[in-house]
Amino acid sequence: MTIEDRKALRKKINEEIVKIEAAIVPLLDSTKPISPENSLGRVSRMDAINNKGVAEAALRSAKAKLSKLQLALTKVDDANFGFCSMCKNPIRPARLMYMPESTKCVRCADRR
Repeated sequence: MTIEDRKALRKKINEEIVKIEAAIVPLLDSTKPISPENSLGRVSRMDAINNKGVAEAALRSAKAKLSKLQLALTKVDDANFGFCSMCKNPIRPARLMYMPESTKCVRCADRR
């Protein structure tokens, strides 16, 4: 991985972090408890509870990705960064630009 690749990747990671942090804010509002005093009908209340569950899953996913991106940002300058954690072969730069938090090459990621 060249210095220019690492520089572009660092920029991409920072952009992704900003985007996810912005997406987390409305998700936090969507996961607030639904008080029983709300004048919602039974179906509307069930729909609100379902939407809350979906928002909670999206929030967990966003927080997990944010954590992985922050870790990738700290390791982008390491000599081992960009190599598959399983087979130790280089991860293609296009994959890292698409998923900067990737620690596995496409072949190893498919093997799960």
